[in-house]
Amino acid sequence: MSYVIVKYLHFIGILVLASSLMVEHVQLKADMSSAALRKVALIDLIYGISAGVILVTGLLLAFAVGKPSAFYMANPVFHAKVTLFVLIGLLSIHPTLFLLRHRNSTAASISVPKSIIMVIRLEMLLLLIIPLLAVLMARGIGV
Repeated sequence: MSYVIVKYLHFIGILVLASSLMVEHVQLKADMSSAALRKVALIDLIYGISAGVILVTGLLLAFAVGKPSAFYMANPVFHAKVTLFVLIGLLSIHPTLFLLRHRNSTAASISVPKSIIMVIRLEMLLLLIIPLLAVLMARGIGV
């Protein structure tokens, strides 16, 4: 039963992460009001929390309630999947720092650098690859 609960929370975390990243992308504009930027910062917080849920539940699945950890550790597809997750996490630092710096701004208009929007697009692109790797793992590829 614990496997089912952890797996369910893992899936919910993935759905919330993907959804919040998409909403963040749609809401970001080149010029934003401080109120709009605060809303995006809140969405980014939800994104970060969901990444934490995915990380914790993923570790539980790999080392506590899922298949034996040897199954995961010997699988290069699993390592590629984790590497992409970590890369997405590292990429998300840049937009998060920008949002944290400007979330309490009183300026009428805040200019969002194009690099922030491009990083979020890159995160979304990389996020599309992770489910493919999960399916390959489930089919026994890489073992």
